[in-house]
Amino acid sequence: MTDEAIVRIRDMIVSGELGPGDRIPPEKELSERLGLSRNSLREAVKALDVIGVLDVRRGDGTYVTSLEPRLLLEAMSFVVDLHTDRTVLEMFAVRRMLEPGAAGIAATRMAEPVAEELQLLVDGIDASASTEDLVAHDLRFHQSIVESTGNEYLSRLIESLVSSTVRARLWRGITRVGAGERTIAEHRNILAALRNHDSELASALMLAHIAGVEQWLRKAAP
Repeated sequence: MTDEAIVRIRDMIVSGELGPGDRIPPEKELSERLGLSRNSLREAVKALDVIGVLDVRRGDGTYVTSLEPRLLLEAMSFVVDLHTDRTVLEMFAVRRMLEPGAAGIAATRMAEPVAEELQLLVDGIDASASTEDLVAHDLRFHQSIVESTGNEYLSRLIESLVSSTVRARLWRGITRVGAGERTIAEHRNILAALRNHDSELASALMLAHIAGVEQWLRKAAP
């Protein structure tokens, strides 16, 4: 019954009956309207509050949130943060599916100011940097590319996945000789493809870049 209540409220939002910032009807009125028990409705509201769809304000009522991508993906980011070593491989697999496509889109839309920022980022790091600095550089590089697609949902989704694989990349940087040099070289190649607006090459290079780390992790993981 709670699941049904969640679906019914969701449908009200999707249909436009309730929009961002709207106050939902009082519990008694809404339960009668949907033909659901007040207890089921109450549990549904709690669940939707947790994932950022509704905002329960004590003494004021319950409102639909702004429904911004950042807000809606926070719950997923929290779950991702609780990952185990085994699920890191699954996260890399998802990145391998999504980021090459993002790179391809970014290549078609790459504006010169963004390209210059990426160039400064790549030129500002070398293999002598600490493993922590190299990983931080990698995070900024990937996020900048995804943000340049102009798709905020995709950007926030990949951001949560990329940040969750930091530990694996730190491990790789410490234990694998030449990991820093390889990462920087691959970033330079990806950037060159982006600046040339070569979407197919940018996508292929990004795929190889992520798959390389994933392949290493599969061999290194117990």
